[in-house]
Amino acid sequence: MSSKQNMQDAHISGRIRELHLALIRIVGVMNRPEVDERMVQASGIALDRALFPVLVTVERFGPIGMVDLAGRVGRDHTTMSRQVGKLESHGLVERRADETDGRVRRVVVTPKGKAMTDAVDQARERMGRALFADWEQQEMDEFVRLLRKFAEDIEKQASSAKPGRP
Repeated sequence: MSSKQNMQDAHISGRIRELHLALIRIVGVMNRPEVDERMVQASGIALDRALFPVLVTVERFGPIGMVDLAGRVGRDHTTMSRQVGKLESHGLVERRADETDGRVRRVVVTPKGKAMTDAVDQARERMGRALFADWEQQEMDEFVRLLRKFAEDIEKQASSAKPGRP
């Protein structure tokens, strides 16, 4: 291994703990029920805050299977099935047979659900503008670029990880 690679590895090792702490803080804020409640109120929608992340995830990643949906929002399959049922009863999502395998059911957002997530997006835009008001355009562009790269890489690593291995 070259000395340049050793220096790069040492630099990465020294920053992993700091990065991990930052991610824990971000996820901690994003998982707070009051943050979802604030977003629901700011968007002017009437939706149980427990259903809010489920609806948004279906809209962003749908059509989506129940196992994938449960994993993305950090809930077990039984809870997810119940919450999707509630969203269905409000006409916000529906379950459909997969186009390639009719035995598989996928959850999709309905036009009513999409209108609701559009209202959420508008509220998120307002809140984001306030959050990033003091950032320079270059900082914002670089942050988005790097965060997107990180998201892609961590998803790749997670999908290729073998059970029982980090």
